[in-house]
Amino acid sequence: MTPLQQERLRAFKANRRGFWSFWIFGILFVLSLMADILANDKPIIVHYDNSFYFPIWVSYPETTFGGEFETEAVYRDPYVEDLINDNGWQLWPPIRFSYDTINYALPGPAPFKPTTENLLGTDDKGRDVLARLIYGFRISVLFGLTLTLFSSIIGVAIGALQGFYGGKIDLFGQRFIEVWSGMPQLFMLIILASVVQPNFWWLLIITLLFSWMALVGLVRAEFLRGRNFAYVTAARALGVGDRTIMFRHILPNALVSTLTFMPFILSGSITTLTSLDFLGFGLPVGSPSLGELLAQGKNNLQAPWLGISAFLVLSCMLSLLVFIGEGVRDALDPRKGY
Repeated sequence: MTPLQQERLRAFKANRRGFWSFWIFGILFVLSLMADILANDKPIIVHYDNSFYFPIWVSYPETTFGGEFETEAVYRDPYVEDLINDNGWQLWPPIRFSYDTINYALPGPAPFKPTTENLLGTDDKGRDVLARLIYGFRISVLFGLTLTLFSSIIGVAIGALQGFYGGKIDLFGQRFIEVWSGMPQLFMLIILASVVQPNFWWLLIITLLFSWMALVGLVRAEFLRGRNFAYVTAARALGVGDRTIMFRHILPNALVSTLTFMPFILSGSITTLTSLDFLGFGLPVGSPSLGELLAQGKNNLQAPWLGISAFLVLSCMLSLLVFIGEGVRDALDPRKGY
């Protein structure tokens, strides 16, 4: 690492709120990536008849464990559990429910209040709320990270072209962005999402149509400023190509301000997905979603654990991202001095 990068890292660590938010968010994200191990209706490992099986990753028929059916074993069925326990053992996840597992043994009608079996209760279909929160956190962050990555690539590329070449390219580009950004984005997203059957990648493409504009103005301003610097003029005089000048000489300076905005773009992407899911135009029905859980809380006011759980997870997630963004902004701020 260069001395400048080391100083920026020290500045980021000095911002205790941003530094600890980064670690907390990172730990939560890593745990959510292991959602299949933390919350599942299948055992992690099954030892049966001196052999090991891994039901989370491999599908086994019931006949593998001495059952009668060729279909996949239902491990929560007491009959299958007895078959396995008679000739071996099984290691279950801490939460014995997946995001779509229905608890048919509830003491009362769904949604049911928190119990020792369902720590945060169940939703209106009898599914475990805690399991859906874990899976919903994972899909929200993965959606936000993917959207932020592609939006940044497109926005940086377009802003670099406008700022470096200027002239008609910049003029027509700015007019197009003014018209495109003037459209009611949420309504357009709802219309487009209602035309096709939405899934993860369709939603990503639809939201990408508008999210790429977030960084264009910032990168364009950096390139407009940087193209007149002495080192750029000297590189042109030496015959260096435009592509090399753009990506090797000017872009590294523009990335400093770009990185500052990325945590805020990530939080905005997660908010967009949550809004679409809340309105019913997001992920397919049954998918683990924080927005869908918020909608259930609105429709089931007699079950406050639904709305409160989703609200706390969403607010903590967005707060951590904002704090990380503030820490990155302070670390990269040239006015702080290094």
